Amino acid sequence: MEKQHDRIRIKDIAQLAGVSVGTVDRVLHSRSGVSPASRRKVEEILQQLNYQPNMYASALASNKKYNFACLLPSHSKEDYWDDVESGMFQAVSAFSDFHISLNTFYYDQYEFGSFVETGNRLLESGADGVVLAPTIEEETSRFVGKLRQSDTPYIFIDSNIPRLSPLAFYGQHARKSGYFAARILHLLAQGSREIVLFRQIYEGRLGSNQQLHREEGFYEYMKKHCPDMKMRELNLYVKQPGQDEMLLDEFFRAHPHINCGITFNSKAYLVGEYMLKHGRKDFHLMGYDLLRRNIACLKAGTIDFIIAQQPTVQGYNSIECLCNHLILKKKVKSCNYMPINLIAEDNIDFYFDAHVCEQSTTILS
Repeated sequence: MEKQHDRIRIKDIAQLAGVSVGTVDRVLHSRSGVSPASRRKVEEILQQLNYQPNMYASALASNKKYNFACLLPSHSKEDYWDDVESGMFQAVSAFSDFHISLNTFYYDQYEFGSFVETGNRLLESGADGVVLAPTIEEETSRFVGKLRQSDTPYIFIDSNIPRLSPLAFYGQHARKSGYFAARILHLLAQGSREIVLFRQIYEGRLGSNQQLHREEGFYEYMKKHCPDMKMRELNLYVKQPGQDEMLLDEFFRAHPHINCGITFNSKAYLVGEYMLKHGRKDFHLMGYDLLRRNIACLKAGTIDFIIAQQPTVQGYNSIECLCNHLILKKKVKSCNYMPINLIAEDNIDFYFDAHVCEQSTTILS
């Protein structure tokens, strides 16, 4: 029956409803100039036939241009956000028939006010749809409030704030990810009574809500399953990288017995490279994201596990979602959790092979 619906023409609908082709066209596109009686007749026929207009063909025929924008933390080449951005531009290329463009705006995730300032510049661009990595809830709330005023759909990526009702979210369940990480680290600890959490901060501020929620999930597991485990925190200062080695030296001089730790950001390599430099093979380390330097430490044996979260897929799917919602008028899924993939030296090459295949499947579907 569905195949028959694909062949239904506007002319057929007009004949069944006893109205002109122009009337059917105006009803399908919600235009004025149709009497209530005629509109009712056409809508009854559409419902009986379960008619679905070919939005793909309509979008191609319209030649309308769509300007999307993304608001992301500033980053360097080969950083986590570089992969997210790469996925977005892959989607722009894949959906180029719809005349979409993407403007990128970057904020300093460690500087108060940077998100608001950059967000205001984005608003001036007149974007039709926005993808953003949320910052602290208060600033994010003010920004998306302005998007709502202009009826601009917005998607959250990497970090979610459900009460702000984005069109969709793409990222891991941060709290469960942290809970899972604690379970694995507990196994790595092998009876140790102390572990260390390495944190990247600036003026007491973590870089993202995602890191904060991962920590919460981690502490939740430890409190429930390892209440006697002592957890220490070592803060590394994001804008003072020259101090990292000194801080690590001081920490391990004070706590030489600690041999297990974790980072909740993408910079586990800071600790992994330190361990490599000092020839330490006895320290067990976990981190997040398959950055080149993290992978090098994984293969060198100074990082045991990395939790990967498919940033390129997140970026691609966020742009695809805007296309489905704005252009093809499809209903989209609001919450899209990425898998919590645990990567070790033994399976990393297989992960990359599967990752490439998955991206190809997404683009071709």
